[in-house]
Amino acid sequence: MTLVDRPTVTGGAERLAVQVATRLDPSRFESTLCASRRTDEPLLEAELAAAGVDVLALERGSKLDLRAWGPLVRRLRDGVDVVHAHMFGSNVWGTVLGRLTHVPVVVAHEHTWSFQGQPVRRFLDRELVGRFADAFVAVAAEDRRKMIEVEGIDADKIRLVPNGIPDLAAGDGAAVRRELGIEPGAPVIGIVCELRAQKALEVLLEAGVRVRAEFPALKVLVAGDGPAREHVEGERRRLGLEETVLLLGIRRDVPDLLDAIDVAVLSSDYEGSPLSIMEYMAAGKPIVSTRVGGIPELVEDGREALLVEPRDPEAFAAAVTRLLRDSAEAKRLGDAARERQRRELSLDAMVRRIEGLYEELWLASPRRRA
Repeated sequence: MTLVDRPTVTGGAERLAVQVATRLDPSRFESTLCASRRTDEPLLEAELAAAGVDVLALERGSKLDLRAWGPLVRRLRDGVDVVHAHMFGSNVWGTVLGRLTHVPVVVAHEHTWSFQGQPVRRFLDRELVGRFADAFVAVAAEDRRKMIEVEGIDADKIRLVPNGIPDLAAGDGAAVRRELGIEPGAPVIGIVCELRAQKALEVLLEAGVRVRAEFPALKVLVAGDGPAREHVEGERRRLGLEETVLLLGIRRDVPDLLDAIDVAVLSSDYEGSPLSIMEYMAAGKPIVSTRVGGIPELVEDGREALLVEPRDPEAFAAAVTRLLRDSAEAKRLGDAARERQRRELSLDAMVRRIEGLYEELWLASPRRRA
């Protein structure tokens, strides 16, 4: 049983949870995905149905809507062997409900460690999830270190499982440029992300002002949606970037978008092991990113990307400008990034690790059913 809040197309963790659920070996696992919250966003239902994954959709409208958990509790009691929860809220509920219903294995999966200023979350991670889940998955070595040193979680409970992505299809960037009215030779930078405060998109926009000073035809593509959209729109107006920054909303044609851009960017304040960076790598794009979380574990500064400190729009702009000026360096970085992704960061390798974890924990579980 995979447990997520909303299996939507906008969030990287949600997409990854769906991809893992759909790629489990059907000869060894029966896979069900539970979406615990009501949403109007597009769900990844087609991918789930095509893979034969059962979907259990709850109608939970608020944190206090306890009755909405009833269908999941009944399903867990009917013979689920493994609950795999993704992200903080689901980790808490998955651990509680899994233990109450005597599920043999409970796995919690933290995709971005970011609770420095949130003592309640740190407490629940340590005293609830860390104690009662059978394994607590971290996606980056830096996340694992913080979970141990800052939160005080037992190191033996934490399993490091790096993220991976499926093969990326070839893209048609020329079609995207035509659609958006971008001239063939105009410089384009782009980001694919959920629009939320973590992504620090105001820093990207401030950097865009500086880059545009040298490249007046610059276009900045922002693909995704989320709670920070209104804030981003306000910053775009404030900086006079209405004609430069194109807010594209949710897009299904990520390979085409990546093929259309010259430099792929990520301006986040914190990250775990972001899928967007891996997608940039798979597309062979030169990358400019902040040096946060597990990103330096994915790409080495000067070898597969240019990394800058967070909240520094001047340094961010300088790195982007450097790659727009020097196409040879941009190609070198992009080629190296693609090769590393193919070698180390495949989704199939990640799924095999998770399958092995399920079976290892199930075989050792005192709650295992006969």
